[in-house]
Amino acid sequence: MDAVLTTMVEDQVGPGEHTQFLIHTAKEIIGFDYCLALRSPVIALQLALQVLLARNSTEETVPKGRGVIISALSPLYYEQVIRNLGLFPLYCDTAEDSPLMAEEKIHALLGARPLCFIFHHTLGYLPEADMLSGFDVPVIEDCSQSAGTVLGNKKAGSFGSLTILGLEEKDMITAGGGALLFAVNRKDASLIRSLGELPPEYLLPDLNAALAAVQFRDEAKNLFRRRELALAYEQASLRTRHKRFKVSEELEYNNYAFSLVLESGVKDVKSYAKRKEIEVEGAFDHTLTGTGAIPSAQCPSAYSLSLRTLLFPLYPRLGSQAADRVAKLIMTLP
Repeated sequence: MDAVLTTMVEDQVGPGEHTQFLIHTAKEIIGFDYCLALRSPVIALQLALQVLLARNSTEETVPKGRGVIISALSPLYYEQVIRNLGLFPLYCDTAEDSPLMAEEKIHALLGARPLCFIFHHTLGYLPEADMLSGFDVPVIEDCSQSAGTVLGNKKAGSFGSLTILGLEEKDMITAGGGALLFAVNRKDASLIRSLGELPPEYLLPDLNAALAAVQFRDEAKNLFRRRELALAYEQASLRTRHKRFKVSEELEYNNYAFSLVLESGVKDVKSYAKRKEIEVEGAFDHTLTGTGAIPSAQCPSAYSLSLRTLLFPLYPRLGSQAADRVAKLIMTLP
């Protein structure tokens, strides 16, 4: 709040010094060569795809009209951005025990010669490292939910050609809106620079940047608190028949959320939580599958997970008494 009020007092709420400070701070923590701070992840995805279209424009084949591989559990706006650029989405189903795209199902879509695939790190999870780098197709990473997650010795966002870090309300780091689009090497950075000068309406305002910079600064403290809460919840969940997602042994999870894949009816669990005055929500309500944008038969694993996965309150400022109530709720789920 202090950071935001200071920005307002300075009477400089548009893109300016605080936005540049955010970029500098993010660079130190994430490690990238070049970055744009933008008003929306929608703009970030549009620009990332335009960069790849420009990269492919020298090929014999015309890049427009090609597909883009995306997870069935991707954010809803993905499809609209892809279609607006004259491309089309190639929906990829998830594994049965993971919210991430199944490797064999990605391979099945490569025959369509996609422009790229967008790897949304759903709920903050990452797949095996060799999977992210094992395709001869450009990768756009979306680490909006995985900021702070580490796989092996590499941070989320450092595997792809281009990376989007959303700063929206439901993202790991929030500025109340916005996104960072960055490249981790000079070759890809030059592609972003080729976009030229963007109008200020595309860029992240100082007011939002000030809020995000504080969260970058407090990242280690917030990750520690999330880890404490998640450990207590996990211990409670071991007494139930409900399941957690399978993760890589190399993964240092950021605990973006605490999710359970239910073995009982979602309605029963939601009613039980409501009686205990604790709000739970569907993990994938706002995804392509969760909103019904993809027919259930086309991606059955993702559809099944969307019906059975719930999120329980987990955020750094959650008080100890409230956290104890949530843990007790998890322990006694029907």
